Amino acid sequence: METVQTAPRTDPGAPPLPAARGPLSAAVLAALRRPAPALLSPPPLDDPSDPWGEDVQLALYVCYELHYRGFAGVDDAWEWSPPLLALRGRLERGFLAALRHEVGEPPPLADVLADLLVEPPDGDGPSHHLLTTGTRQQAREYLAHRSLYHLKEADPQMWAVPRLPNPAKAALVAVQYDEYGAGRPERAHAELFAGMMADFGLDPAYGAYLDAVPAPALAVVNTMSLFGLHRSLRAALVGQFAAVEITSPPGAARLAAAFERLGASPRGTLFYREHVLADAVHEQLVRHTVIDPLLTRPSDCPAPEIAFGVLAYARAEDRLADHLLAAWRSGTSSLRTPLPPEEPDRRPEGARR
Repeated sequence: METVQTAPRTDPGAPPLPAARGPLSAAVLAALRRPAPALLSPPPLDDPSDPWGEDVQLALYVCYELHYRGFAGVDDAWEWSPPLLALRGRLERGFLAALRHEVGEPPPLADVLADLLVEPPDGDGPSHHLLTTGTRQQAREYLAHRSLYHLKEADPQMWAVPRLPNPAKAALVAVQYDEYGAGRPERAHAELFAGMMADFGLDPAYGAYLDAVPAPALAVVNTMSLFGLHRSLRAALVGQFAAVEITSPPGAARLAAAFERLGASPRGTLFYREHVLADAVHEQLVRHTVIDPLLTRPSDCPAPEIAFGVLAYARAEDRLADHLLAAWRSGTSSLRTPLPPEEPDRRPEGARR
């Protein structure tokens, strides 16, 4: 029987490979610069590196990105390379163990979800900082951090769709329909975020700030991809999705107000204004039409694993928030490479005053 040969393919619109941040990411990146299949000889992992560190988080992010847009000049065949998947698996096990260690034994799911609905009266996260004392440059940094997810918003959660039973599957698709613009491509949340970046004088190209974004921001996105790419973690992915949808409206309202204070045009606040409205509805849908049906079939999505997904994502977000606030309060950049100053003639009128 004749074997069909296919030519190696790459996505010409994909971002370039980033620079390495240690021996693990260097091994992965060196391999990806060669045609697949190629030998992958990473350093031994008998004594794993810090699972939250720059090297591991970048190596994981690069491996995961092969399942999304890939990288310019990288053969698509690397996506399913057995040696690369084996390395990724070892890194994932360390990262998942770190997440489970931080979460511990989750409280009952009902208590976890109830906590999400309570807005702390003394909140002091990045959205609070940007609303009260933050600078426009710090807002630009915040957008650069968030661009790694929001320029592909809702893609990691789509992995849950084929892995859930109805009616939860149908309900999740209804929420995702809004995330992708409800039939209007220009209203897709990723497009709205790109427009907001441009309003702040940032490059809205997919992956443009990968080299600048540090490990805490990579870990937030990697948590989603980890849950999304493993069927065994589908319940955790549902929990992560619930955490985003339930907690989004108050933070989005603060960020919209903060960005308006900092001179954003209507285009520069539309993404967050959209989330104030959309996620208020999504919160109800996720709790009552996605999670509630799943709880009647605990073998599909055990409640403790949904709770774990909520709390693991919260831990990753807390680490990013701590990093941002520590940098901003000390007067330093929260990025690995500071952003160049915004060109004054490209800023909206309100931001030039």
